[in-house]
Amino acid sequence: MANPYAAGAGTGTIMANVRGDIGNDVNSPQGRLDETGLTTAEVTRRLLAYTRPHMASLVASFIASAVSVILQLYVSIVVGRAIDCMVSAGGVDFPALMPLLRGLALIVVGAAVTQWLSGYCTNRLTYKTVRDLRVDAFARLRDLPLSFVDAHSHGDLLSRVVNDADQVGDGLLQGLTQLFAGVVTIVGTLAFMFSISVPVGLVVVVVTPASMLVAWLIARYSAKSFKDQQALQGSLGGYVEEMVGSQKLVCAFAYGDRAQAGFDDINQRLLRVGEHAQFTSSLSNPATRVVNNVTYAVVAVVGCICVISGWPSVLTVGQVQTFLSYANQYMKPFNEISNVVTQIQTAYASARRLFALIDAPAQSADPAEPEVDDSPQGALEFSRVGFSYAPDRPLLHDISFSAEPGQTIALVGPTGCGKTTLINLLLRFYDVDAGQILVDGHDTSRMRRDDLRSLFGMVLQDTWLFRGTVRENIAYGTPDATFDGVVAAAKRAHAHKFIEQLPQGYETLLGEDGGSLSQGQRQLLCIARVMLADPTILLLDEATSSIDTRTESQVQDAFDRMMEGRTSLVVAHRLSTVRDADCILVMRDGHIIERGTHDELLRRGGFYAELYESQFEGTR
Repeated sequence: MANPYAAGAGTGTIMANVRGDIGNDVNSPQGRLDETGLTTAEVTRRLLAYTRPHMASLVASFIASAVSVILQLYVSIVVGRAIDCMVSAGGVDFPALMPLLRGLALIVVGAAVTQWLSGYCTNRLTYKTVRDLRVDAFARLRDLPLSFVDAHSHGDLLSRVVNDADQVGDGLLQGLTQLFAGVVTIVGTLAFMFSISVPVGLVVVVVTPASMLVAWLIARYSAKSFKDQQALQGSLGGYVEEMVGSQKLVCAFAYGDRAQAGFDDINQRLLRVGEHAQFTSSLSNPATRVVNNVTYAVVAVVGCICVISGWPSVLTVGQVQTFLSYANQYMKPFNEISNVVTQIQTAYASARRLFALIDAPAQSADPAEPEVDDSPQGALEFSRVGFSYAPDRPLLHDISFSAEPGQTIALVGPTGCGKTTLINLLLRFYDVDAGQILVDGHDTSRMRRDDLRSLFGMVLQDTWLFRGTVRENIAYGTPDATFDGVVAAAKRAHAHKFIEQLPQGYETLLGEDGGSLSQGQRQLLCIARVMLADPTILLLDEATSSIDTRTESQVQDAFDRMMEGRTSLVVAHRLSTVRDADCILVMRDGHIIERGTHDELLRRGGFYAELYESQFEGTR
């Protein structure tokens, strides 16, 4: 089977392919993310915009770099004069040589200090710029609609924020330092060379285009390989992230060999592309050095002719040595730029990926004049709501129901009928395609998302715990909660007993996603978190599915007490947990086909009765 990650697709894209939702669609979210359309000039302009707030470091770096280069260039003149003091007919001219040596020592120290200062300022500029890039990238991740995140590999998104930002920093650090220092070196050496001898200086200048042409052709040839390399690195990150995150399933389904084969496929493609990129870019340095060595040899020959014959220019031995030194220094920037062309091209490829994320369309903005629910009561109303994840495949059709404050509404039905989707719409993780949802008479689309979501407390079938203490995890939604409040919530959720058995009790540090806790214990902590938040409306999506029967009974009692006076929306597959609901909505194929209390629906003998009978027929 073809590797679905080979084109950089994430879980959402893979599952869509399995369902047949999308094919090789360039308009898919994954395609839109990778196609930035930014030219090199546009990427450069945007990177420079990020350096603008740190202009003081930039200016200081440029000044220090210019001074350092000029001092290093002046060293060659002093050395040439010193050589002339030692090769004259009368022997070594010590009175003239000693001041030159003292001056040389001061120049070398000054060049070293200014070079260090230039590096310090450049590092400061670079890391602050990368910090700002990461801030914008993470802020965009926070503002992206859930549909976008679902459609892209999480590992690839993480790679953009972490790895690609680092690559931009490395390239920016190398490129900025060497580009400016190189320009100053080229201009400075030309000025010094022409001040000594115009004819010999022209020999160096004439050969320059050959070196530049070689470096440019090689860089252009290898650019596409670096772009492909960065894309494959993102794909590999996404694949590894999902395999590691689902390791238990990989082992349970004996998928290890196939997972390894999938990894090897991407890794081999990355190896081939990386080898090609590194090989082509590595040609630049030796190729330009060949041209530079030819230039050095020509300058040496012409300089010797000048010393011996005085044609086409009169030069001393020391001046020839100065010219040879300048010939090396003049070509050095071209060698350095070609030597770091790999990092520069990688940085630009990474910058395009990073800007693609930053430019990704954010979720719709909150209204300028939002409606505010000043006295939340918990009244809910769905009015003719329609929704689809894919435009050509409607999921919800004309959904209408209401819940009075304090009522418990249960949603039941087969998998995939749209129960959880209703909760996603209620919390505005997705926006409705048609109709409207009202909370206490306020259209949710006219409310700020944060204001809306603050009204709800949610416990999902899938638990989420972060790396932190048990107390911090329970207080996640209520950061100002007291320790006594945390303990009280844990007791109500029947989690207090097992928490006290942990090594440090409530201060026990949990690993990622709960570490070694059982699934049931993790869910109890999530339930305690909601109980501590004390929300107006409860959303329970299979909230007790991972808890044993005895504990479920205890937690259900706690939920019953908590639900008193609160509106509750309960999604359940085990119909025994919703028998006491004020109204049960039975869903099928995106429609509400039945509604009523448990007894009413059983007497009706419809689809709900069939579901109920199928669950309990084995217990009779």
